[in-house]
Amino acid sequence: MSKRILIVDDAAFMRMMIKDILTKNGYEVVGEAADGIQAVEKYNELRPDLVTMDITMPEMDGIAALKEIKGTDPNAVVIMCSAMGQQAMVIDAIQAGAKDFIVKPFQADRVIEAIQKALG
Repeated sequence: MSKRILIVDDAAFMRMMIKDILTKNGYEVVGEAADGIQAVEKYNELRPDLVTMDITMPEMDGIAALKEIKGTDPNAVVIMCSAMGQQAMVIDAIQAGAKDFIVKPFQADRVIEAIQKALG
């Protein structure tokens, strides 16, 4: 059975890029969210195997959403997506329980490697 993934990013273009990489590699994208509040709702509704979570988003940022998801499901597997220069936030995210992080612009092989490693 293919792994079910929730994509969270406030930019539709970024969600589309990740979705394209994932579906070409046999993953099933079960949902998308544009901010942290939607991410938490979708996570609780869909219970995906993995979440790709943007750090900087309106309403609720990725780190707050990560903490909330981990609060309801300690076994949640979340990979953070960051722009260059967000190292401090990436460290916060890892400390809050993120499995890994990928940097924009996304490179398909790095995305897949991070997901395989996280789902290991």
